[in-house]
Amino acid sequence: MMRKLKVTEMGRMSVAEYQASEKQPLVVVLDHVRSLYNVGSVFRSCDAFRINGVCLCGITAQPPHPEIHKTALGAEDSVFWRYFKQTEDAVLWLKEKGYTILAIEQCEGSTMLQEFNCETNKKYAIILGNEVKGVQQQVIDMCDGCLEIPQYGTKHSLNVSVAAGIVLWHLLEKK
Repeated sequence: MMRKLKVTEMGRMSVAEYQASEKQPLVVVLDHVRSLYNVGSVFRSCDAFRINGVCLCGITAQPPHPEIHKTALGAEDSVFWRYFKQTEDAVLWLKEKGYTILAIEQCEGSTMLQEFNCETNKKYAIILGNEVKGVQQQVIDMCDGCLEIPQYGTKHSLNVSVAAGIVLWHLLEKK
């Protein structure tokens, strides 16, 4: 018989312990994401996988905000984040820090997620785009590549926070 664990049995770290801990060499860039609930959900996934940080760009809302908090559940306080008015500036900043930049988008020549192999010693940043328009073309033009999540149904897109969770888990599994 399996028994569901109580929160007190899970050994979760405090915000201070999280902030002092070693992070995965991954950054998530949100390119004009309009839903504050999506932003909060991405923060929560980044906390769960101990991601290095989040870049919030353009119209993407910033903490503190009640709608972000509703889905982040406090992860907006543990995960490092930085705001950029232009997504291109975030990409340049990350490139200066040695990150390989990957847009999560359906593009000519994109690599299917399951075929992408992370290099152990590389740092990666993934860019997720607006819920309607996706990642801006001028941002894609600055990327080192595009990753595409395979989809087999009638829809050709996933919710941005769902896509973030899938890609983060996959990249960490490959590392």
